[in-house]
Parts: sequence; structure tokens; C-alpha cells
Amino acid sequence: MIKIFVLLMLLASLVFGVVNVNSANSAQLQTLNGIGPSKAQEILKYRKAHGAFKTVDELVNVKGIGPKTLQNMKTQISLR
Repeated sequence: MIKIFVLLMLLASLVFGVVNVNSANSAQLQTLNGIGPSKAQEILKYRKAHGAFKTVDELVNVKGIGPKTLQNMKTQISLR
């Protein structure tokens, strides 16, 4: 059942093309360009330690995400 839910969430992310980085789980984050399992976990760890992202640019503070990675996924990100 959980696998079906995760699959549906992934499909919804792909259809709508925007991921809310303040509420997304690991699977949803991995739909973003340049984000695999380890970077998704770093995003979740950063969010847990610092709270919700206030700006998209704050993602460069996450280990493994630099300006180039951010630029490649910027249009796929929302904060709400």
C-alpha cells in the first residue's frame, strides 16, 4: 500500500512538475533534476535542523547542492 502511495506521489510530481521542498518526502525530492537519494536525505536533514526553507536560494546551504544544481532544478521547486 505504501509503495502505491509513493508511486502516485511521484507521478503527481511529474505531472505537475513542481515539488514543495518544505513538505516533500525523499521520493518526491528525487524527482527534481540532480537530486538522488543522498541529496534528498540531506535536504530532509537540513529542513529538520533549520525548519522550512524561506527562499529557494537557501537550498545551496544543503550539503551537496551548489549553485549549478540549484539552477537546474529551480523551476521545479515551490516553497508552499
